[in-house]
Amino acid sequence: MGNLRSVEKALQVAGGRTKVTSDPKDIEKCDKVVFPGVGAFGSAMKELKKLKLVAPIREAIAEGKPFLGLCLGLQLLFTKSEEAPGVKGLCVFEGESKKFKFKSSAFKVPHMGWNNIAKNGKIKTKNPEILRGVSDGAYMYFVHSYYVRPKDKSIILTTTDYGGDFVSGVCRDNVYAFQFHPEKSQALGLKILKNFVKL
Repeated sequence: MGNLRSVEKALQVAGGRTKVTSDPKDIEKCDKVVFPGVGAFGSAMKELKKLKLVAPIREAIAEGKPFLGLCLGLQLLFTKSEEAPGVKGLCVFEGESKKFKFKSSAFKVPHMGWNNIAKNGKIKTKNPEILRGVSDGAYMYFVHSYYVRPKDKSIILTTTDYGGDFVSGVCRDNVYAFQFHPEKSQALGLKILKNFVKL
């Protein structure tokens, strides 16, 4: 769900050989999985179930394939979302997506535009390859109304300040996921995709 073509094109520029697919067999055969998404949590999970993609995605992660979730693709990795009460996510990580709520009119929802990412110095995976060459405080492009709250704080890879800190990136073993859009984040976003292709 979303502009898959822009992600595909950016990955090709980053040196990847790509295939956009909804076929579970392609996910079984591939070397890596990129899981982008724009839209609503509930309708996305409904579509994944209809296409019989839930099990293949979870199996790819369990097998250790490098996995990259982007935007809604980050949120769907968690247990649930305020956006869709009663709908279960992929449950790769425990936690939920919460909607931005601000008392001040200075902060608009959705959070849209350029904002910087701060690397979490306490992350268990020291110097994760996905961020090699990306400086602390680098600016990335965001478009979202919800943010994730992981139960396990040790997976937090990056945070971003928008009326307070929120989690903008997570990492555990072979799974990486970001709230921002690397494919829209110019040179540094492309650097992240190049790092992923090289994993």
